[in-house]
Amino acid sequence: MRNRNILALTLAAAATLAAVPAALPAAAATAVRPSNSLTPDGHCPQLSKKLDWYGDNRAKLQRMIDERGRCSNPGLGHGGKRPVAAFDWDNTVVKNDVTDATIAWSLRHDKILRPKSWKSTSKWLTDDADRALTKACGTGVPVGKPLPTSTDTDCADEIFEVREDGKTMSGAAAFAGEWDHRHTVPQYAWVPQLFAGHTVPELESYAAQARKEALAAPVGATQTVGTHEIPGYVRYYDQQRDLIRTLKRAGFDVYIVSAGSEPVAEVWSRSVGIDRAHTIAIRSVLDGRGRITPWNQGCGGVPVNKGEAIPYIDGKRCFINQEIFKIKGKSAWEKQERSHRIALGGGDADTDVTFVGDATGAHLVLNRNKSEFMCRAYDNADGRWVVNPMFIEPMPRKSGGYPCATSAYNEHDGRKGPVLREDGSVVPDQQDSVY
Repeated sequence: MRNRNILALTLAAAATLAAVPAALPAAAATAVRPSNSLTPDGHCPQLSKKLDWYGDNRAKLQRMIDERGRCSNPGLGHGGKRPVAAFDWDNTVVKNDVTDATIAWSLRHDKILRPKSWKSTSKWLTDDADRALTKACGTGVPVGKPLPTSTDTDCADEIFEVREDGKTMSGAAAFAGEWDHRHTVPQYAWVPQLFAGHTVPELESYAAQARKEALAAPVGATQTVGTHEIPGYVRYYDQQRDLIRTLKRAGFDVYIVSAGSEPVAEVWSRSVGIDRAHTIAIRSVLDGRGRITPWNQGCGGVPVNKGEAIPYIDGKRCFINQEIFKIKGKSAWEKQERSHRIALGGGDADTDVTFVGDATGAHLVLNRNKSEFMCRAYDNADGRWVVNPMFIEPMPRKSGGYPCATSAYNEHDGRKGPVLREDGSVVPDQQDSVY
């Protein structure tokens, strides 16, 4: 069991990674018993019929649970290998983004500390962004002290714009250089870097206060950060709570894998019964005083780094392989054989397409009109893709469909290309039909 969600490592010696408890899915498909087969305690865990799912999605998920869980494999938990389910967090288990909620709360309560230089916060931050942040936030506050973002609208605006859109308020690119666009995105990596200088308990307290505020706000509420208007509420999806609870009762090991900051994800995930050991997100490195630094734990042979490898697109696969299935080195970036893959994956965006696609039992997709993800989902190559509208304030139907054959795939160098099946054939353009 890892001792801490963020590794207390010095920057000079950070070679040893803490381990997450191992959890392996059931090897290959087993003979399927009838769906009314009984578990040792006398029943098959069932998804609630009081909660609405699109079409026959509940039945599809129930069938997978029955096939892979205790109903057909009563040895699970008694020496049998547990199947694994993994979910993205923001807009998958909850409606809206808990990272944005935490940043917004922190900016409204003066919790961002002035860095020695803005350029030091990210290896890709541009000179334009450095100048914009320095001009907006000033140099009057001593280094390491809180910036007055609750009253300094310009400073709050610049910080949030860089986080949200990777641009300055004037429209200049905030990040530039080279990075693998399927391994990281600089503005996501920048979030834990923004909290450099804080301790983990401090960041957890900000996340907890943001959580309390977001859950109390009515559905549809907005809030203002600087001059940005963003969602002001967050809700746990009842259907996802029920799905996670049913999976656990059926013998699955359930994980969260998020591209957010790990302490923030952990504050939220415990309310759906997922503990710290089963929550995977960006893990910052701590300095000798236990304070967050701009560095984070690596994956797949990438050592401690400044954001080159985070749980993002192929990076989510890497962290699942490394942390859950104990696959080390460059092999962690690769698709594994069935016994070292998750049974169920759930997500909502292109950031989730790789790990959700790796699932052997069901690929659960909440439709947010994200092109690469929806191309895979609607192509439904293995017949196991389960597409559902968002349970709260679903997106409208995408007009014109998805450009799968030409420009939906996120290339490693940042370009857009066609989405290909495993056999190399091109996925044809798809129309939006579940909304």
